[in-house]
Amino acid sequence: MPIVLRLDRVMAARKMSLNELSERVGVANVNLSRLKNGHISAIRFSTLEAICDVLDCQPGDILEFQRAEKPEE
Repeated sequence: MPIVLRLDRVMAARKMSLNELSERVGVANVNLSRLKNGHISAIRFSTLEAICDVLDCQPGDILEFQRAEKPEE
């Protein structure tokens, strides 16, 4: 997947546990765990906004686009 999730890095930098983030964002722990581990295919803007608000970060701090390498011809 060309979108890489960096939620774990931002959480570590803020010294915030998954349980604390879950409580403060209002999203189930299991859903944040799936997000953190990259086992999702979509995220609601409202969830992303709440995460960024709690972690005091920008969406680009959490999401990174990595272009897939094209095979050489």
